[in-house]
Amino acid sequence: MRGLFARDTRGYGEPEIFNTDQGCQFISDSFTGVLKAHGIAISMDGCCRALDNLFVERLWRSVKYEVVYLKGHASPMELIIGLTEYFVFYNNECSHQSLGNRTPTVVCSKRSRGALG
Repeated sequence: MRGLFARDTRGYGEPEIFNTDQGCQFISDSFTGVLKAHGIAISMDGCCRALDNLFVERLWRSVKYEVVYLKGHASPMELIIGLTEYFVFYNNECSHQSLGNRTPTVVCSKRSRGALG
């Protein structure tokens, strides 16, 4: 995890909180120590709580069906480029009903300016 929280050139910075499940890889001192060293709060979901990951599961389902399976990338570099393009679209152009038909970028920029609390 070295370099995980290196200076973010996109301007997002470090997260305030990191949410994960209680798998052994996420509760190890080597993992949580990096988060703690950066002052990042740790939130762990309870065991077998499928609804906790609902939004992430939906996101990765979209990624798989709209990018990975559909495009059939010939190399890891092509896959990286395809995923990068998809996430730029997803965050900047695709409005989301759960965000009041706004893009994630708009919602996050308002939060960072304190407009949403």
